[in-house]
Amino acid sequence: MNNENPLLKKSYDFALQIVKLYQFITKNKNEYVLSKQLLRSGTSIGANIAEANGAISKADFSAKISIAYKESLETKYWLNLLMDSEYIEVTTAKKLINNADELSKIMFSILKSTRIKKGA
Repeated sequence: MNNENPLLKKSYDFALQIVKLYQFITKNKNEYVLSKQLLRSGTSIGANIAEANGAISKADFSAKISIAYKESLETKYWLNLLMDSEYIEVTTAKKLINNADELSKIMFSILKSTRIKKGA
């Protein structure tokens, strides 16, 4: 993974953690519905950030970061639900929720600064 972009690297590492958690949940807990939702949203964050890096305009960049930001919020929802329904350990969930929070804060900061520059 490209180390030049810290957000892309963080989101890629996060996606790997989500994939490994998905593998654990499906193999050890036989849970396939909630974990699939987590897999989709958790890996979508990095995919949208990667797309933002190839954006053809500032508006396109902002739109992709916005989608990634919303996916991070959704990922936190699924992590909380899986934790509260006892499919994953509290410590595992909280670690991943904190990682998702960190990504969210970075993306929110990017969105704020791009919108201020735009004058919107």
